[in-house]
Amino acid sequence: MSIQLPAMRGLLIDLDGTLYHGTKRIEGADTLITYLRETELPFRFVTNNSSATPEEVAKRLADMGISAEPAEVCTSAQAASGYIAGKRPGASVFAIGEKGLLEAVRGAGLTLTEEKPDFVLQGIDRFFTYERLAKAVRHIHEGAAYVLTNPDLLLPSTDGLIPGAGSIGAMLTAAGGKEPVLIGKPSQILMDYSLKSIGLTAGETWVVGDNMATDIAFGKSAGCGTVLVLTGLTTLKNIDNYMKQAGCEPDMICHQLDELRSYISDRRGI
Repeated sequence: MSIQLPAMRGLLIDLDGTLYHGTKRIEGADTLITYLRETELPFRFVTNNSSATPEEVAKRLADMGISAEPAEVCTSAQAASGYIAGKRPGASVFAIGEKGLLEAVRGAGLTLTEEKPDFVLQGIDRFFTYERLAKAVRHIHEGAAYVLTNPDLLLPSTDGLIPGAGSIGAMLTAAGGKEPVLIGKPSQILMDYSLKSIGLTAGETWVVGDNMATDIAFGKSAGCGTVLVLTGLTTLKNIDNYMKQAGCEPDMICHQLDELRSYISDRRGI
C-alpha cells in the first residue's frame, strides 16, 4: 500500500460497492462520512448510476445511516444532461433510463420526445424492452447523437452482480453503428462536473472507489490521487486482472473503509 498521495483538500467518493451494496451499508461507511463532516473536509458522492435523483440518493444513504445532502451528490445523469444542454440548449432527447435520468433532462431545460430527437441519451433501465432498443437504434441511424451516461457493464447489489448501463450500451452501439459520447467515470465530463461542484482542482482531490476501470481510471486520467477500496467489485482475488485491464494502478489500496479514515486522520493530524 502506497503512503504518498498528492495533496488532498477534498474527496470524490463512489457509492455502489464503496459505501453500500444494494441496501446494505458497507462497514465503516457511516463513520468515514461523519469524520469528514467533523473535520470539515469537503467531499462529493459521485456515482455513475443514473437511475436515482440526488434527493433519492441522499435519502438512500441517510436510510443506511450515512449522512448525506442532495447538493453533495453528483450523478452521471446530471452531468449528461448538462453536457447536452451545453451543446444544444433546449435540445430534444429520446431517453432510455429511469427517474433520475428523466428528471435531470427536464432540469437542464431539455425536451423529452419519442420522435425525431436531437440526442439519444441512455443510462441504466431495469425496465428496458426490445421496443425501446429498436426505437433508439432507428433514431441513431436517422442522425441523432448518442450519449451514454456510463460504461459500467456490471453493478454490485445485495444479491450479487447485475448488468449495468454499459451492457445496454453494448447492444445499442452494435446495432446503432455509432460510438457514444461517454459521460460517467472514467470520462473527464463527469470529473469536470464534480470538481466544479466541490470547488477544487484535480490536484487537490482524491478519488475513492472499488472499480479499477471506472473509479481509479477516472482519477488517474484527471490527475487526482486515487484510493482503491476492496469493498466491492475489486477483491484480492481479481485485483491483478482488473489493474491489467484498466492499464493503471491506484495510489493506495485499502481493505476496509476504516483503514482509509485512519490514514486520512494520520495524514492531516486530526
